[in-house]
Amino acid sequence: MEKTIVQILEHEGVGVFPTDTIYGIVGSALSRKAVRRIYRLRRRNTKKPMIILIGSFDDLLMFKIKLEAKVKKALSTFWPGKVSIILPCPIKKFKYLHRGTNTLAFRLTAKKSLRKLIEKTGPLVAPSANFEGEPPAKTIREARAYFGDNVDFYIDGGKLNGRPSSLLRFMEGKVIVLR
Repeated sequence: MEKTIVQILEHEGVGVFPTDTIYGIVGSALSRKAVRRIYRLRRRNTKKPMIILIGSFDDLLMFKIKLEAKVKKALSTFWPGKVSIILPCPIKKFKYLHRGTNTLAFRLTAKKSLRKLIEKTGPLVAPSANFEGEPPAKTIREARAYFGDNVDFYIDGGKLNGRPSSLLRFMEGKVIVLR
């Protein structure tokens, strides 16, 4: 089963599965096609970037993000965990992800099985499984009500009552909580 999911994600597919917080609709962060498809499926405002799940600090290098030692140490107090952190990423190549904000939000998930999956697939965009402005799906049944047969797979993790991740930004050496 996991091999099939890896293959689907590697071939620009999208699916719904439990993240470390809530059900997410996921696809490769390195695939413009998968990212575009998720925006369309979620009916998401195209000006809003999505959170990217990573499996290790090294994954940030794929986005040309090099952390200073003190920033990495600060991030280590939050990661792995249910905290997404906005980091600067002015690279034009990633405009399809940062949507002109020149920043990207990353989360180093605490869920070991998810980190292992990301090791195989690479970073994943993983917004909540719902239409923008609607409540996040707490069950696969609710996710199916949103997306039907328009995604390539569903993984049932039971009922999830989690909340979206906290969202932080570092500014001038201070941590700013955005949600």
